[in-house]
Amino acid sequence: MRPDNLTRSFDCVIVGGGHGGSQTAAALRQSGFSGSIALIGAEPDLPYDRPSLSKDYLAGTKTFERMHLRPQDFWGTREVELLLGRHVSAVDPTARIVVTDGGEYFSYGQMVWAAGGDPRKLSCSGSDLAGIFYIRSKADCDALIDVLPNARRIVIIGGGYVGLEAAAVFRKIGKEVTLVEALDRVLARVVGEPISRFYENEHRARGVDLRLNSNVASLEGVNGRVSRVVLEAGEAIAADIVVVGIGIIPSVGPLIAAGAKGANGVDVDEFCRTSVPDIYCIGDCARLENGPGIRIESVQNATDQATTAAKAICGEFKAYDATPWFWSNQYDLKMQTVGLNYGFDSVVTRGDPASRRFSVIYLKNGAVLALDCINSPRDYVQGRKLVDSAARIDPAALADTSRQLNEIDFVTS
Repeated sequence: MRPDNLTRSFDCVIVGGGHGGSQTAAALRQSGFSGSIALIGAEPDLPYDRPSLSKDYLAGTKTFERMHLRPQDFWGTREVELLLGRHVSAVDPTARIVVTDGGEYFSYGQMVWAAGGDPRKLSCSGSDLAGIFYIRSKADCDALIDVLPNARRIVIIGGGYVGLEAAAVFRKIGKEVTLVEALDRVLARVVGEPISRFYENEHRARGVDLRLNSNVASLEGVNGRVSRVVLEAGEAIAADIVVVGIGIIPSVGPLIAAGAKGANGVDVDEFCRTSVPDIYCIGDCARLENGPGIRIESVQNATDQATTAAKAICGEFKAYDATPWFWSNQYDLKMQTVGLNYGFDSVVTRGDPASRRFSVIYLKNGAVLALDCINSPRDYVQGRKLVDSAARIDPAALADTSRQLNEIDFVTS
């Protein structure tokens, strides 16, 4: 890299225009950072609420303007320069320079990497056909929305949150939906079996054709456009379009090439610092070394880590110690999750799933790890204290819906 070709210099460069990047800029100013700030975003749009793409935006119930994380004048009044529609292709940590795909060179004093992830793509035969869609950006969603009026049969590959939320939207507008999941239940990586079976029943009751334990062998097309999804078992499912939701790949290539430690994302310490001096990493692409050993893909994690990094840059080192939370909207069901259920060894179902208002509580060695709450906001709010305290409670008491969770005595681990 050639510092003599420098385009601009900033005291802090933020890479990524999502929740994490947006919150980093805001938190820096809130923490008294007076230096220059640039936010480099890959998309041309103002930072927006990405989770709404597979929910309200795809359904047409929320305009894009209502998804902006901050009003446009926020950035000017906070003196944050938005450099949008740019991809960072390289980082030189010695010269403290980032290079964009357009050949721009920006120097930094501190850098926060909040680039998120790219959708994991299909690799089978036919995966390059037209008519295959992913839902990760506004452009992705707009392209899908454009073709929906002429699509009757939709095949969704992947039974995670994105796939199920999209299935709910498509059924609401009368599309024929087949959802293909390689594992033996939907949401298998994130929830316990009672929640999986509940959502499977809900989707089937609304006409979704669920294919579990089904791997995709290939996609076939006519005149370059997808027309069938062929399963390994040999069955071919007709499709006007295919929507893929099989996870993300963390966008960390330039950081890893620059020497940052990490494999599945970039490893960070309790202050969100990478192994490279003066470079922080937050959000979907960051893996806490001292945490559960995973990346946490949630708005809460991105925004809370952003605040942790911003404060550290300003000299206030407060270790990241937030309780994770998530949510998903499908049909008239709102699931709210608090805590991480990794390593749970037992579950308690609180309430009757048939009522469509219940919670599943995850325990490990008798201590509360997490709750998944379906249309049960009170359990969600009150359950946070149980998670934070690693509360030990008699399972029968947890299951007793005649008492609120905050009325039950417990001991801490």
